[in-house]
Amino acid sequence: MTKVGLRDSPANEEVSTKTTTTPPPPTKKRFLTPGRFVTILCLINLINYVDRGVIASNGVNGSAKTCDAKGVCSAGTGIQGEFSLTNFEDGLLSSAFMVGLLVASPIFAGLSKRVNPFKLIGVGLTVWTIAALGCGFSYNFWMIAVFRMFVGVGEASFISLAAPYIDDSAPVERKNFWLGLFYMCIPAGVALGYVFGGYIGDHLGWRWAFYIEAIAMAIFVVLSFCIKPPQQLKGFADKDLKKPSTSIETASPTDAEASKIKTKTPKSKNLFVVFGKDMKALFSEKVFIVNVLGYITYNFVIGAYSYWGPKAGFGIYQMKNADMIFGGLTIICGIIGTLGGSYVLDRITATLPNTFKLLAASTLLGAGFCFVAFLMKNMYAFIGLFALGEILIFAPQAPVNYVCLHCVRPNLRPLSMATSTVLIHILGDVPSSPLYGKMQDRLKNWRKSTLIITSILFLAAIIWGIGIFMNSVDRSNEVSEDDEVVEEEKLESKADNNSPHV
Repeated sequence: MTKVGLRDSPANEEVSTKTTTTPPPPTKKRFLTPGRFVTILCLINLINYVDRGVIASNGVNGSAKTCDAKGVCSAGTGIQGEFSLTNFEDGLLSSAFMVGLLVASPIFAGLSKRVNPFKLIGVGLTVWTIAALGCGFSYNFWMIAVFRMFVGVGEASFISLAAPYIDDSAPVERKNFWLGLFYMCIPAGVALGYVFGGYIGDHLGWRWAFYIEAIAMAIFVVLSFCIKPPQQLKGFADKDLKKPSTSIETASPTDAEASKIKTKTPKSKNLFVVFGKDMKALFSEKVFIVNVLGYITYNFVIGAYSYWGPKAGFGIYQMKNADMIFGGLTIICGIIGTLGGSYVLDRITATLPNTFKLLAASTLLGAGFCFVAFLMKNMYAFIGLFALGEILIFAPQAPVNYVCLHCVRPNLRPLSMATSTVLIHILGDVPSSPLYGKMQDRLKNWRKSTLIITSILFLAAIIWGIGIFMNSVDRSNEVSEDDEVVEEEKLESKADNNSPHV
């Protein structure tokens, strides 16, 4: 007797379901968690700034050949002594990396729209490592100056792209604290570089300081090409995206998805045209402009402090070991201030208006403490007040970069970081040191010169204060054209995988 409805019986449906349904594969735990990934970025940043301290340390930079009144000359030490550099040439050497940094930062930011950003960091760190080795093998001023420029080129790739990665990786409630850890590496790295460069220079010779830091960075070069970040950088298409192989389990795009796959007018592929459009979009953001203007003014003072601080301290208070005192204050206050500022911003909820409140308040109070400190006649009173001022002055380090990342769409973040870096150096710390020196030559009064330069911090606080009252919107989660491209690639990949294959 024929069994009717056998195909539609519940029992057979259950069997069919069991035989055709494949259980999802168990999710593998990634070794490279966001926390570990950010730790790697912080270590790279630390090595970058150790190099800054190394080139400025006495053991590496050295001193020029000197002769007394009787004509007895003592051999110079370090780079300056070996290459017989004038003070002017020595000064150029210490800032030569800035040329490569300023030229290459916008280039790497532009290329990140077409090339996997983390691979760009790997290429930049490769350049950095080769350039650091080149510094160790240099035999004259021009050779080491060129290699110092390429150190700046390598660093540019990292500065533009690392902060956006941290902003994407960090938990929302600790986003600024993670950025603070990253920027804390700046004062810590420079101070460590002073110690490391001085010790190695005195015991093994100045060239070995560059060899060792190159070996340390080479480890991260290998890592950058071998590992993949925990997630794709927000606002950028995955440049390593590969279409999955055809499978009978691949679902066809729905009608709604298919309707999104439509022909669009092709966008310009010319890198300069794209870069020009991005720059126009960036400078149309008034919040970005106000933030960077405050940052330039702030960095103008910080640059003068970092170069002239020890000399001013000695000139005003006749303090012994002024460089050690200012160096020690900077690393301790830098770490406390940077982490403290980022922690406070997370606690008060990191909106753009709140960030501007923190920037303006900490800079205003810090300027007040530093101004009063330089009025003190007693050296110990000066040190106490100046330490409080420095803690408050370092508090904006992470928040100011938070604004750069969150006042623009995701696809503009690397360009925002690169542009702010270029502007704060060209208009900030680069001209401030010689201008301060020129002012001191005229006034011949260290206290008066330092009070004048400190008062500029009040202007930075006022500029950032304007940002509090602006109609600022956090744009970091807005959909950009690049996000649409990512979605289209996924939909087209679905469609291609379900098309007939021969």
